[in-house]
Amino acid sequence: MLGKTAGGLLWMFRYMERCENLARLVETGQRIALTRPDRADSEWSSLLQTASSRDAYDMHHDEVTGEAVIDWLLRARDNPASVINCIAQARTNARLVRTAITREVWESVNEAWMVLGKELSGRVSMRDLQRVLGVIRQRSAFVRGALHGTMLRNDIYDFARLGTFIERADATARLLDVKYYVLLPSAAGVGSSLDNAQWEVILRAVSAEGAYRMVHGRVRVAPDIARFLMLDKRQPRSLSFCYDKIGANLEYLERDYGVRMPSHDMSETICQDLDHATIHSIIETGLHEFLQDFLRRNAGLAAQIEHDYRFSQ
Repeated sequence: MLGKTAGGLLWMFRYMERCENLARLVETGQRIALTRPDRADSEWSSLLQTASSRDAYDMHHDEVTGEAVIDWLLRARDNPASVINCIAQARTNARLVRTAITREVWESVNEAWMVLGKELSGRVSMRDLQRVLGVIRQRSAFVRGALHGTMLRNDIYDFARLGTFIERADATARLLDVKYYVLLPSAAGVGSSLDNAQWEVILRAVSAEGAYRMVHGRVRVAPDIARFLMLDKRQPRSLSFCYDKIGANLEYLERDYGVRMPSHDMSETICQDLDHATIHSIIETGLHEFLQDFLRRNAGLAAQIEHDYRFSQ
């Protein structure tokens, strides 16, 4: 496959996944702000840090408010990582690889671009926010469904899936990090009612509250939630699940092309480290430090894949 096509596929699905993850992030910010109304602006500041948008936001705003942050993350044209810009980039990449994807996948991306363009044409009110966030998640799911239901399982599919899971692993790690390191005021709050409420918000942010209850029952303990979202391979947004899929798709590419790339070794090492990790060892060494190291390695793998297959964005 041409590197240009491989890159278009990977980044098309990275941008689609990013749209959904931004919607989940905004919902998380709103719910956590409600748990601490006296520190609401601080909570929104932490979300800007999570989205790596604080510096760019400060260049265009004098203060941090919930309404301004939501507008910045969803529809600001000056923010290259906003939902409106991400869906435009996804469509641009879909046009680039139009001959490699099915009609259904193209139409689902194009419809997402049109629908979200309409929904985000004006500032989203707090009354409409949950509905709009639901539309963003739904449109991302439609594209994923079209991919699963119509695409041949070949190298095209593998690059699409790599984009999805690299982006998803990044988003889950960032959500966990903003919870543990930024939102909790101090270590004294661990295990408090505030701590437990914030962990519940994180579960809801990744649509995992029902799945968690099936595995752990109704008692929600921070280490169990962290383990579930990092190390449980049954949870489709956990770090281990994402890397299980990344490793599998890279193995398929190795089999199809008959070449093992450095990115394959990097992925295998990360998979093995996650397999051998325990939540107790992670907490002992520092959850924030573990997640920051994971984010660095995940970004490094993405860059190595681009280098190995001769493409860039």
